[in-house]
Amino acid sequence: MLVDLSRVDFSKVVIGIEQIRAVNAHRYEFEMLDGIYYLNAEDRSAVGFKKTSMNDFWVRGHIPGRPLMPGVLIAEAAGQLCSYVYRTVINKRPGIFLGFAGLENVKFRGMVQPGETVILIAKAREERHRRIVCDTQALAGDKLVFEGEVVGMPF
Repeated sequence: MLVDLSRVDFSKVVIGIEQIRAVNAHRYEFEMLDGIYYLNAEDRSAVGFKKTSMNDFWVRGHIPGRPLMPGVLIAEAAGQLCSYVYRTVINKRPGIFLGFAGLENVKFRGMVQPGETVILIAKAREERHRRIVCDTQALAGDKLVFEGEVVGMPF
């Protein structure tokens, strides 16, 4: 794991949805980050979560009868956690939006079903003036379901 999860208190949300909204612009169906359990400014890492439910917009059409959270939405959730880390720990200038510039070395290793909570992990690895690279992972239960590098570009 990118972060030692034994150091994370999963019973305590340290950054709630309103604090996330103050930083990330995503709203409505595209809020893929419900809260953050852990944020470490020293090593630029975070552990957040997204709760899924049968009411999520993707459930009805993404494999009817056996709904699965689309991998692209898991990647989006990881990207939103990276954006929060970038904007609160690395580049605190107001008005900056961190957009996707790429995804690299992505692997989907399992599935997320409605009702599961996705645990998201992000750790900034490389920063340049116009680019940041974060290593990311996602878990459903105790199973790794996603990993990859999120490349972001500030706008």
